Amino acid sequence: MNKIAPNDRTGGQILIDQLVAQGVERVTCVPGESYLAALDALHDSGIDVLVCRAEGGAAMMAEAYGKLTGRPGICFVTRGPGATNASHGVHIAMQDSTPMILFIGQVDTGMREREAFQEVDYKAMFGTLAKWVVEIDRPERIPELVARAFRIAMQGRPGPVVISLPENMLTERAAAADAPRVEPARNYPAPADIAALAIMLAAAKRPIVVLGGSGWDAEGCAAIARFAERFALPVATSFRRASLFPAEHPNYAGDLGIGPDSRLKARIVGADLILLIGGRMSEMPSSSYTLLDIPTPQQALVHVHPGAEELGRVYQPQLAIQASPAAFAAALDDLRSAATPVWSGEAAKAHADYLDWTGKPRELPGDFQYGEVVAWLRDRLPKDAIVCNGAGNYAGWLHRYHRFHSFAAQLAPTSGSMGYGVPAAVLAKRQYPDRVVVAFAGDGCFLMNGQEFATAVQYGAAIIVIVIDNGQYGTIRMHQERDYPGRVVATQLQNPDFALYAKAFGGYGERVERTADFALAFERALASGQPAILHCRLDPRAQSHAKDFVPTEAAAS
Repeated sequence: MNKIAPNDRTGGQILIDQLVAQGVERVTCVPGESYLAALDALHDSGIDVLVCRAEGGAAMMAEAYGKLTGRPGICFVTRGPGATNASHGVHIAMQDSTPMILFIGQVDTGMREREAFQEVDYKAMFGTLAKWVVEIDRPERIPELVARAFRIAMQGRPGPVVISLPENMLTERAAAADAPRVEPARNYPAPADIAALAIMLAAAKRPIVVLGGSGWDAEGCAAIARFAERFALPVATSFRRASLFPAEHPNYAGDLGIGPDSRLKARIVGADLILLIGGRMSEMPSSSYTLLDIPTPQQALVHVHPGAEELGRVYQPQLAIQASPAAFAAALDDLRSAATPVWSGEAAKAHADYLDWTGKPRELPGDFQYGEVVAWLRDRLPKDAIVCNGAGNYAGWLHRYHRFHSFAAQLAPTSGSMGYGVPAAVLAKRQYPDRVVVAFAGDGCFLMNGQEFATAVQYGAAIIVIVIDNGQYGTIRMHQERDYPGRVVATQLQNPDFALYAKAFGGYGERVERTADFALAFERALASGQPAILHCRLDPRAQSHAKDFVPTEAAAS
């Protein structure tokens, strides 16, 4: 009889014990036989396990967790088809700079290189989609490599890590000490960096701050607000990062999303100093790389980013500061303005422009005025409500007319991925059951991961999904009519009754066809205490108005 060594466990037990040691509170998954030993270890772990209906939804939920908490979201999927489905969420995590770890079951190590059942080379598959891809061959190395994965996912520019788990490795036994909880190393700005910034601010006449990226926390956002107040600086947010700065703040200039206010674009182009914190000013926030010259912007650029590889990658800054956004924001508390700046009053003008831009929505064809509904929700929702969306023309009205007030109140993919809103909302409601969580989805967007509404019902996650149904892939149809007039193809959709869809799963559903009916329908959905869908019928002609939000140079899907 073999003698069991101290702390002797299966690879599956060692793995789940590492998640416990890292403070993981919940994981998402679609079960698979390739990682049964890890599933078994989850049974007694105390970790909340959310079983999902498709791997793409499970991965998006994990990505949403990373956005909300700053710690890696954890997702388990099976090999082959499970991994390919989950790649959707990994791509979002990479482009959105979100910490996430995807665990994938793998074939037995003795069967590799034979194209065994569902065998995939994950290093090749995820090599450009993730920050790091690793396969664990021996159970005694699990603590080492999982701790490293947590660190890689959180440090520098955050992002996804993919870990492959051979089936036999998870059932083998080993004695291995657990790794301690990982806290990411934070990059702090040097005093010389802050002094150089002070000199550049003193010489500026038209400065503006742009916030983006990940690695923020509520305290860092509050520190930026204090800094903006002291220096009378206008502050803009990057694409789908609007909750980094409160909309009601008198220094808020609006967001640089798809089709931004022309006055905000003019402020960026005409600035003599841009302080870019956390973001990359990639294609969408830069209006297809037209706001700043490449490689050397005409504006003096101070770029603050936690990843050294991002500093100077596209734009060559006059001052590059490698620092996490939260740490940099905290350092700004010591920076004081010696006199009233020459640009005093510009922040108020920028905020007035923002209020004007997001004021009264334009009238649309049809009985359902989508803009008015978003404006009503803007005033009705609690300030800590979490609002989620995927991609499509419908998101343009939301980004323009809704106003975010608190940190992590916006869950939306900067990668422009469809199907994100519903799974993100399910995770958000599970994480924060006392907060109102609303997901917006177009008819095409909803049916890409609408099956996760079943997950919401199963776990009692009382989300409210607002489905905007115009019977088409609206963004593509708009581009199609522009570039190939009179030749519509592959963009029409025939949809189910989404209210009945909700009821079929055991949730609450209503159909809304007139603006006047929306408010009471929303209140009934909220009062039901159930996951709910409001099926809102939008006149297909309304998509022509989306050109305000999707300019010709943007190809959002």
